[in-house]
Amino acid sequence: MKRNLLLSAVSALLLGAAVMPACASDCNGFLPPNDLKIPVGSVDDKGIIEAQFNDVINAVEKIYKPIVAAQGKVLQINRLWTNATVNANASQSGNKYLVNMYGGLARHETITMDGFALVVCHELGHHLGGAPKGGWASNEGQSDYYANLQCLKRVFSDEASLAFTRMSAGDEVAEKGCEAMYSDPKERAVCVRGAMAGKSVSYLFQILRNETVIPRFDTPSATVVTSMLGSHPPTQCRMDTYLTGSLCTQPATAPLSNTNPAVGTCTRSAGFQAGFRPLCWYKPASPAELLPPVTSAHASRAADFLTEPGPALTVLKGGYPWDSFRAPIAR
Repeated sequence: MKRNLLLSAVSALLLGAAVMPACASDCNGFLPPNDLKIPVGSVDDKGIIEAQFNDVINAVEKIYKPIVAAQGKVLQINRLWTNATVNANASQSGNKYLVNMYGGLARHETITMDGFALVVCHELGHHLGGAPKGGWASNEGQSDYYANLQCLKRVFSDEASLAFTRMSAGDEVAEKGCEAMYSDPKERAVCVRGAMAGKSVSYLFQILRNETVIPRFDTPSATVVTSMLGSHPPTQCRMDTYLTGSLCTQPATAPLSNTNPAVGTCTRSAGFQAGFRPLCWYKPASPAELLPPVTSAHASRAADFLTEPGPALTVLKGGYPWDSFRAPIAR
């Protein structure tokens, strides 16, 4: 009897190792390490449900598995729904691009399906986001930028994403910025949606860091780094990055470079008028990226948006602004 129990315990351990892959020291997490746990069915289980968790991953996999396969690699997104960890991470093993998505993060009250899609896209950004890099992976700021620069534009343009839950309240700054940069209504809607996904996860950063200042699009970070920041940028800086990634009008299919951060992104030297990586984490590889100045009439509208504070946003009271968007769901 004892022998059978021992064998069962060993089998369970081996099965657990197969289901929940170990993450080596070179994993890149969406959040800095934290001790927050949100088990299934706990009082803090207020985010998305398992079916929505899977729907988001399905939508991303449908688009990105062929893209990764074309590079001779295999995309493996591990769906760790029962794991209470409030994080996500990426690593590489052989020819596999690994992404671990934990249910604990999906269950956090700030997470909508759109926000969760941004997290998956951020982790894909470590694999596909290009320079600047730290070792094999695109650094944290670049992975944030890639999420909105390319990945969410692909995902939110797909019909599978139409049913995703998202923030119910709009944002005047994001809407005006996207209107200035995109004339096509569909592209404009995707731009706003990506920015709002960034806003939802920025509230998560604020809560986990116990910050009292609410991140806002009309209060961009004034920090200018003197060297490239490789670690997770501050909350406001990350929020700024999601907006600029959305505003960049580079095609979502534009090739990126693992050595030249200017390739496939928005720089003034390439003639773009907005969508530049924020200087609160990004140190341009060349000062020329910041030139020439904006000149066209269309660009002037964008320049006004980027340099002048936007109108004050309404601070919603009594809970998070996406609560009213959610359809009733059984738990």
